[in-house]
Amino acid sequence: MSELKIDISQVRTAFQPGEELMGTASWKLDQPPRAVELRLFWFTRGKGTEDAGMVETVRFDRPASQEMRPFRFKLPDAPYSFSGTLISLIWALELVAEPSKAVARVEIVVAPDGQEVRLDSVPESETGKIAMSWGTR
Repeated sequence: MSELKIDISQVRTAFQPGEELMGTASWKLDQPPRAVELRLFWFTRGKGTEDAGMVETVRFDRPASQEMRPFRFKLPDAPYSFSGTLISLIWALELVAEPSKAVARVEIVVAPDGQEVRLDSVPESETGKIAMSWGTR
């Protein structure tokens, strides 16, 4: 049975843009993998067209069947993690072993003060116009 694991050194899942993210990727596979990659990416979830963006990939050379390897990413300045009524943007780390197709994923937040930006509508103002506001949870 295949087992993949992502451990984040900081023991938290919320980070500020530009912060360094470190940890270990580990795996126990039935057979030696051809390749093991750790991917830092973002994706959207919700109604409408979904999108994704790969930011960085770490390829672990000559992987054994059972191993633990350190990793380090510098998180980008944007886009921020956000949540709205119709769509959300989520950051994640994904560890993939080939050819087994085994995958492990850890979702993280990348935003100012490490808090996901919430897209909330604000009640009508005195002028009768509806305003939109960026707030944090």
